[in-house]
Amino acid sequence: MYQQALNQFHLKKPFTKAGFFETDQYKDIYCDLKKIISLGGIVSLTGMVGSGKTTMLRRMKQELDKDGVISTSQCLTTDKRKLSINNILLALYYDLSPKGTKNITVPSQNERKERLLLELIIKQKSSVVLFIDEAHDIHGNTLVALKRIVEMVSSSEYHLSVVLAGHPKLKNYLSKGTMEEIGARVEKFEIDSGFLKNKSKYIEWVINDCLEDSKKTKISDIITPDAISLVERSLVTPLQISRCLFDAVKKAYSTGEDIVNEGVIKNILGADINAMDSILARNGYQQISSVAELLGTTPKETKEFLSGKIVGSKRQDHLQTLQAVGLNFE
Repeated sequence: MYQQALNQFHLKKPFTKAGFFETDQYKDIYCDLKKIISLGGIVSLTGMVGSGKTTMLRRMKQELDKDGVISTSQCLTTDKRKLSINNILLALYYDLSPKGTKNITVPSQNERKERLLLELIIKQKSSVVLFIDEAHDIHGNTLVALKRIVEMVSSSEYHLSVVLAGHPKLKNYLSKGTMEEIGARVEKFEIDSGFLKNKSKYIEWVINDCLEDSKKTKISDIITPDAISLVERSLVTPLQISRCLFDAVKKAYSTGEDIVNEGVIKNILGADINAMDSILARNGYQQISSVAELLGTTPKETKEFLSGKIVGSKRQDHLQTLQAVGLNFE
């Protein structure tokens, strides 16, 4: 069915395999990010799940590696909740050590840890940028230690830049008064707003990008205007939209429809696509404990709030807390 659906709608590839859609905001952020990296410091890049953060980091790393002026490093630890400063130093040691170096470890002596990093950077004869994706789960103590490492390196003739990419939870965390030591030193960028203003352009672009021949097949041959309107109203990220459109194409093929109409889109959209817990998850609050911390309440009360068991003034208080960090539900 996969290939047959592509053939019926004259697509050379699924919408989920389209290239990257650049908004003006994306281009500005990319340019600013590259400038900050050249100067040193910490920058946060935040956006909802599927907004393009990882793609931006990948493109930036590839470009810097090609330029060869700044050395790049990447922290690959998947569980960022357990990420320590030793894990981060180990990532730097791995990427900055000569190829073929064996038995790379982080020294147990604190002084030796920093001196080894300085030695590696000096041998590179270039400044360094460290990319950390999924950074919204990093512990505050690790961020403080990372800030001090950045400051330590700046005492040499080179500098260390750190790019933290994560869900909006990271932006909210860095904005807390208790995190002022870090947040006040971080240049913060949000990648979502530019896309939200360009959803209709994105839908047009992603369909054209995947057509076998845009001169022979038009967007109106693929999807109806009311279906496009429903997608725009219901979805908020490139990942959501491209996934929905391709699932709709497959659904239309399987049900004998020759075009994706509003009914097909309604059938594809999950009933909980914009439920409170789904929106919280897209913003980085997947764990009950993280939502409870945001609300300043217990996990038990948080579960009751999310399930609608809490009403009245207490519910309004929780909704206002969420609204204060950019999460609007009612």
